[in-house]
This record gives sequence, C-alpha cells and structure tokens, in this order.
Amino acid sequence: MRIIRLKEVIDSTGLARSTIYKYIGEGTFPKPVSLGDRCVGWVDSEVHDWILARIEERDSAEDSPVRLGRLGVVS
Repeated sequence: MRIIRLKEVIDSTGLARSTIYKYIGEGTFPKPVSLGDRCVGWVDSEVHDWILARIEERDSAEDSPVRLGRLGVVS
C-alpha cells in the first residue's frame, strides 16, 4: 500500500485542489488519510480505482449515440 500526497493526486487526476475537496465533500472522491496534525495523504489504489471508474463511465457512455459538432468534433 502506498500513500500519495495532494500534488500527486492532482497530477494523477488532472483535477484542481478545490475540485478534489469539493468531490470529497460530495462523497464522490476517496477521503484523505490523516498522517499527522496538518498532513494528509490518499491511498494510491483508491485514487487509481476512482480514475478507472471514470474511464468505465466514459466507455459505457460511448454505447449511447454521440453528437458531432460543426467540424466533426464530439461535443
């Protein structure tokens, strides 16, 4: 098991700090683990599983009809 800090969570997910904490508040992102008085980290496998779930959502959405924009770009 590996604990990662916020910078690596941001780098792995592409989300901003504020968005990560918003999702935590909504219960849709893994909760951090307290590492000390003012230090938290995330379980790497939980963040990884969250990313995989987003990919699965995307792939299942691909089965539905896709709208093409003016230049053939998916919108």
